[in-house]
Amino acid sequence: MGDQIIVYSTVWCPDCKRAKKFFGEQRVSYINIDIEQDSEAMAFVENINDGKRIIPTIVFPDGSILVEPSNAELAAKLGLQTQAQRSFYDAIVVGSGPTGLTAAVYLAREGQETLVIEKAGLGGQVGITQTLDNFPGFPHGIPGAEFAERLEEQARRFGVEIMQAQKVTDISPEDSYLCITTGDGCQYGTKAVLLATGASYRKLGVPGEDNLIGTNVHFCATCDGAFYKDKKVLVIGGGNSGFEEGLFLTRFARQVDIVEFLPEVKASQILQEKVAEQPNMTVTVNHAVREFKGKHKLESVIVEDLASGEIKEWHYDGVFVFIGLTPNSDMVKNKVQLDSFGFVVTDDNLMTSLPGLFVAGDVRTGSTKQAASAAGEGATAALNIRKYLKKAG
Repeated sequence: MGDQIIVYSTVWCPDCKRAKKFFGEQRVSYINIDIEQDSEAMAFVENINDGKRIIPTIVFPDGSILVEPSNAELAAKLGLQTQAQRSFYDAIVVGSGPTGLTAAVYLAREGQETLVIEKAGLGGQVGITQTLDNFPGFPHGIPGAEFAERLEEQARRFGVEIMQAQKVTDISPEDSYLCITTGDGCQYGTKAVLLATGASYRKLGVPGEDNLIGTNVHFCATCDGAFYKDKKVLVIGGGNSGFEEGLFLTRFARQVDIVEFLPEVKASQILQEKVAEQPNMTVTVNHAVREFKGKHKLESVIVEDLASGEIKEWHYDGVFVFIGLTPNSDMVKNKVQLDSFGFVVTDDNLMTSLPGLFVAGDVRTGSTKQAASAAGEGATAALNIRKYLKKAG
């Protein structure tokens, strides 16, 4: 335990949820101890805080302790750079997945001053993928986390500056350049921006969901599957990702059931066969999840049988939701053209209707949502940005 971060928390405390979410986003592993279930832990927390139960109380491997820290304090403790070294860059890349980091490598190699801004873990969704099996050049696959580390190392080697745990709130034109505003109110100028913010897992939007996210409702099996050792979990979504993540969850859970609201699943034949071979997996179609019950902990899942209209109450320890992706395009919503789903529309050069703002990867309309093509789009965008910068002088 000595080399792990320990979070002393309760399931109902909002600051605990925020701190755990921050660690989760930055892909920092930690041990969570619920002080209401552990009298020794409760005594420890009271002892540290002069008899008060103040949570979260977080103990770091070096023995230091933070009580109710802000995200900025957590970032500083983890050694993350949350402010840039300059106020102006040749190019700023928003997002650090394969698209953003590949583009940054190409730009920095050619001597362009390049800043990457990332609010969550470096590597984007790749970093939470168990194994990348279909990325060219890795015949035996490569763990997503290792792939993300290699991308980061490569970008830093070429002098890319990376700012972490920082959200971009606005991108606006100003004179002949673009101005980026971050969550802490800082502003950075640049001649060109590449938006490579990817897409996020879509929520169901049913009652009880928001309250239980991070407790018993999850969107990443690789991140949270280990919490369900020998437990029973429900996967919502009958597409490829639902089936893939469901198969992965069988490494931990004793029972993994998949529910799909359409009359048939959309997963590939190979995945359907793999799931059918598992003795501890079932698939239910034509059922819609209507509500999650439980205030601090999932008590039941309310489901409607769409064929009969019958309402059922299912009992699970945890739920994993895989029902598609929502583009992370909020910061340019009223500034550039978006399609009906919110993905950003670009021309053939990957430039948007706002001069100097380029978009590539999963957030772009028409992208294929694959790591290999995301990296390819990053390289293409970088070459187009280079051309644009030459013209702009």
